[in-house]
Amino acid sequence: MIIDLIKARRAVFPAQYNDKPISKETIEKVLEAGNWAPTHKKTEPWRFKVLQGEAQEKLGLFLSLKYMETDPKPKQFKVEKLIANPKKAGAIIAVCMQRDPKDSIPEWEEIAATAMAVQNMWLCCTEMGIGSYWSSPGLIKHMGDFFNLNQGEVCLGFFYMGYYDGEIPVVSRGPVADKTVWM
Repeated sequence: MIIDLIKARRAVFPAQYNDKPISKETIEKVLEAGNWAPTHKKTEPWRFKVLQGEAQEKLGLFLSLKYMETDPKPKQFKVEKLIANPKKAGAIIAVCMQRDPKDSIPEWEEIAATAMAVQNMWLCCTEMGIGSYWSSPGLIKHMGDFFNLNQGEVCLGFFYMGYYDGEIPVVSRGPVADKTVWM
């Protein structure tokens, strides 16, 4: 049942990944799942940029340098983490949103559609035993300096992916009844 998969989905962080590579075919399946997200007026605003190998290392260096350039008091541990985390992943997918040039729907709907694409990708990874994590650091506002973004395209974050060893902790949610009003 899909509810079991939804309940099993977790954030699995780069520090938890092992060195097992993720094949291009597997990444393509994950992207295909994202491509089937709901989209108002069929704008399909999600855009993906897949980084592996040397591109991951370049991303880490870019993020660390941009952090040191923009933070008045950069912390060494954060510099090191920005360099290391991308290299730990089996793949990173930069999640971007292409704004409809006609502004036919509100921007928030295109952001929501892109977020649903990420949820589809996350569920697909969960089913395949791949850990994943959506990171949206403040530095994403500078990604136009790293990627060749189109007019109206923005980066919303990074979807880290990696195989992992061990168990992922079970979590709980508060009762849905506490968050629901029946009218």
